[in-house]
Amino acid sequence: MADKYDVIIIGGGPAGLSAGIYCGRFKLKTLVLDEKPGGTATEAHNIENYPGFESISGVDLMERVRKHAEKEGVNIIRESVFEIKKEKVGFIVKTDDAKEFACDFVIISTGNKRQKLGIPGEKEFNGKGVSYCAACDAPFFKDKVVAVVGGGNAAVMAAVLLTNFAKKVYIIYRRDKLRAEAVWNERVENHKKVEIIYKAQVKEAKGENVLKSIVLDNGKEIETSGLFIEIGGLPSIDLAKSLGVKLDKDSKIIVTDTQRTNIKNVYGAGDITTASAGFMQIVTAMSEGSIASWDILKSKKRDAEYE
Repeated sequence: MADKYDVIIIGGGPAGLSAGIYCGRFKLKTLVLDEKPGGTATEAHNIENYPGFESISGVDLMERVRKHAEKEGVNIIRESVFEIKKEKVGFIVKTDDAKEFACDFVIISTGNKRQKLGIPGEKEFNGKGVSYCAACDAPFFKDKVVAVVGGGNAAVMAAVLLTNFAKKVYIIYRRDKLRAEAVWNERVENHKKVEIIYKAQVKEAKGENVLKSIVLDNGKEIETSGLFIEIGGLPSIDLAKSLGVKLDKDSKIIVTDTQRTNIKNVYGAGDITTASAGFMQIVTAMSEGSIASWDILKSKKRDAEYE
């Protein structure tokens, strides 16, 4: 027999863990499944827009959230989910390690997968100069030349972090203006270590055993030891699709104002959904998780009235 829970949350980022905190406080037996609890928020080296913290690292913030969830009685297991199976009553959730868990409600909060450039050399030099996590790998590039691809918050924040280690940081962006928050734009635009190359894209990564240079579509070749790809992510929607959950044109889970999907007792929360007017922030993801939990509690109470 599979272990039985009231709620299983798939994905342990801000949305999933916050949903867990509320479910725990509502005395719902709750399981969070995620190979790496904390989500992509842990890759942010410095968060300055989370209420109550003028500055905190993503790792520190999510560690606090994880501990809070566990304090509320939430079971967190570090495993990936490969299947959600709808039963006559409830669901069976299967992990990559062949474990099975049963539940009445599912919250899908699997977030985004890192988007890749899809250029020659990217795969070959992954981990050998090509990186998708500046917060993880920046210390390996002390006194070296590095490049960051992208122009949003993640890219600009990565560039600022890298200036603490590298001797020079290029930002390669396909548009003519950065689109990060003004405070972050100012930091790189006025930084002596940073050079921004606009209206350009990386078309090839070159090297031997490790990355040596990148080729731009304007014909320029830049010698660099590191290429940090920060161009956003794509929704992790495989599990949702397998259940028949409806998606929009951008492959995001369509949810109601209570985070419900078109499948009864299946909810979506976080960056993977159409909620919060597309404003993908830690604080909005957390609110979506808490709203889903509140609706589940109300649904449980309604069901109990008719038992």
